[in-house]
Amino acid sequence: MIEALEAMAVEAGCIIMAVARAGPSVTLKADASPVTEADARAEASILAALRAAFPEIPVVAEEEVAAGLSPKRPGERFFLVDPLDGTREFIAGRPDFTVNIALVEQGVPVLGIVHAPARGTLYGGGREGAFAVDVDGRGRASGRRPIRARPAPEGLVAVASLSHPTPETHACLARFPLAECVEIGSSLKFCLLAEGKADLYPRLGPTMAWDTAAGDAVLRAAGGHTVTLDGRPLAYGAGAGGFANPFFIAHGPGVALPAF
Repeated sequence: MIEALEAMAVEAGCIIMAVARAGPSVTLKADASPVTEADARAEASILAALRAAFPEIPVVAEEEVAAGLSPKRPGERFFLVDPLDGTREFIAGRPDFTVNIALVEQGVPVLGIVHAPARGTLYGGGREGAFAVDVDGRGRASGRRPIRARPAPEGLVAVASLSHPTPETHACLARFPLAECVEIGSSLKFCLLAEGKADLYPRLGPTMAWDTAAGDAVLRAAGGHTVTLDGRPLAYGAGAGGFANPFFIAHGPGVALPAF
């Protein structure tokens, strides 16, 4: 399955980059968040491929949810899709946007693909571990390599949201012995932890399940963790708030978390 999801993410990345070269037009959704034709076209490509290859598995996808089309109760096994995570970065011409595809089983993200087409890198993770792959402008992959979250150093490197900072997140970061904090967009924050380039990603602000599940799967496969403020693993499924996530902290092995 993971090879099929890789191919879907790469194809979606090619679609997004074609829109970027042509110049995207931007509209606003009902929640005032921006959306472009790249979001719609990439999601349509992924959904067609998923439903052809795995028709028995429900799919929850960001733009279909916005249109009221996705299942509100997808069951214990389903895909989560964010066709363009980091739309603000995409619109601004920054490279920190991703294609996210995750498989969730009983609330756990067991398989994830995060493709950053403008950076030429694809990350994946599942039961056999996590990896990174180089992807060129024509969608050709090379340089597949395993990745692993690193043990916590004395001075931690944190990553935080570039477009969605919150006072609560800044207050949380102040409770850790940080050597550096890097602001970056999209699910790449999880991937930096997964490949041992950062140690801590607190998100005390609003996120949705499709924003995080794929990156979370990569991080968990690389030996990291994503927990809510009560210390429990972040779970995925439609709860009282729909597919909204609670606040969480993603971290590498050995990071000591304070009591909240």
